[in-house]
Parts: sequence; structure tokens; C-alpha cells
Amino acid sequence: MEQIVNFWEIFKQNPDGGIQPIKVVKIGGVQMGPGVVFGPGVSFGGVNLAQYAGKRLRIQETGGVTNILSILEN
Repeated sequence: MEQIVNFWEIFKQNPDGGIQPIKVVKIGGVQMGPGVVFGPGVSFGGVNLAQYAGKRLRIQETGGVTNILSILEN
């Protein structure tokens, strides 16, 4: 079942400003989990996730993986 969630429901920001997933996430064919830290300019599956911090995401959870289907601008 698809859901709409806020970016910060599946990612967290570290004290140093880095961002990391709080669960296993997949976007554009790239899968990552907790411990993978990224910041501005780093792309996963061709998507610079840091620029979408705070936005709404359309997701689907399958087999313990949160698939990011799209990023909603409003």
C-alpha cells in the first residue's frame, strides 16, 4: 500500500549536518540503510535527496524496504 510521509519520517539529520536513513530505503534502484550518511550534492539513483529534506515522499514498504516512489513538491 502506498503512503505519503514526510522526509524526516524515514531520514534523520546528524549533529554534523549529514543525513542518513533510519530504515532500509530504496530510490532509483539504489538501496541504503542506517549508517549511510550523505549531504548536499550526493545523488542516489540520480536523485540529490538532501535537496528534498522536509518534503513529502510517496512510498511503498515491501519486504522491510521503504521504496521511495516520488517526491511531492507541495
